Amino acid sequence: MFLRFSFRKGRGKREAARPRFFVLHRRTLSVGAALLAAAAIFGAVNAPAAVRASVATRQLPIYCVERDQKVCSISFDAAWGADNTQRILDVLADYGVKATFFVVGNWADQYPAQAKAIVESGCELMNHSNAHDHFNALTAEQIIADVNTCSDKIEGLTGIRPTLIRCPFGEYDDHVISAIRSIGMEPIQWDVERYHIA
Repeated sequence: MFLRFSFRKGRGKREAARPRFFVLHRRTLSVGAALLAAAAIFGAVNAPAAVRASVATRQLPIYCVERDQKVCSISFDAAWGADNTQRILDVLADYGVKATFFVVGNWADQYPAQAKAIVESGCELMNHSNAHDHFNALTAEQIIADVNTCSDKIEGLTGIRPTLIRCPFGEYDDHVISAIRSIGMEPIQWDVERYHIA
């Protein structure tokens, strides 16, 4: 309801001021509300500063690192099977390439010799969770426990504690990234599509 006050003039005499009310009908209110909503959406879409501010607060893993040289990082995820591990290490050695292997704790349990061979070849052995669960569905405490369990297994096998993790399924959100960084680790994500070696 909107109010408007006006003075009415009489013939030669001034009448006392009487308030005048305008009553808006539901249809008029609905149209007005729709116009306000449209204006708000238009403002949100066309306010890049607001969009930049919301993006700036989102936590992201590392996708790539700026370098002066033309280089790339090669990584492998190991969650099941180890039939090709030695073959991959041999090819990397033939070309003088070092890679990072993100392994699941359960994989390290099943294939300790391959885990040690990765480190002995000069490649990195890093964390890919303990059981390859969906981190987005876990609490921060569950994520931390899972990550620490895998890191303990890798450190027990190689003597080196992982500092990097690749989240299972590449899934993450702010609470996942915060939980990982709270224990001094850095989440790593790929920026080029991954390929599975058969």
